[in-house]
Amino acid sequence: MSFILKIGYLSLYFAFLLGCKEEVKEKYAWKSMEVTITAYNSLLSQTSKQPNITAWGDTLKPGMQCVAVSRDLIKLGIKHNTQIKIQGIKGVFKVNDKMNKKWKKRMDIYMGLDIAKAKEWGKKKRKIFYRVLIDSVNNKVN
Repeated sequence: MSFILKIGYLSLYFAFLLGCKEEVKEKYAWKSMEVTITAYNSLLSQTSKQPNITAWGDTLKPGMQCVAVSRDLIKLGIKHNTQIKIQGIKGVFKVNDKMNKKWKKRMDIYMGLDIAKAKEWGKKKRKIFYRVLIDSVNNKVN
């Protein structure tokens, strides 16, 4: 078999494999709820021995748009890396941290080292929107 013929067969084989590959696109929905939102900083006085490391092991850096969630919200599907929108604030936040077990239906916005900004935020009730995966088999929101 000639070299050119072998190349032709190989090209057809790879084209067939690529053509058979089914593209899987995950579908998401946004759910909402009202929670109490406070703010926190990556300081020893507010967190653990390693204030830049989250409970999930992520490294925090000032300027990141992330939040910590109470553990009851994790059970509702607001887990690590879930995208969050907060009523009245532009942008999308990512869940990177967990709060102490004593808190319920709460969220903390990460505000880097800016203590004044965190104090200015204070404590607010806000509607949040969180992104969850839709089960394509049962068409249910997970």
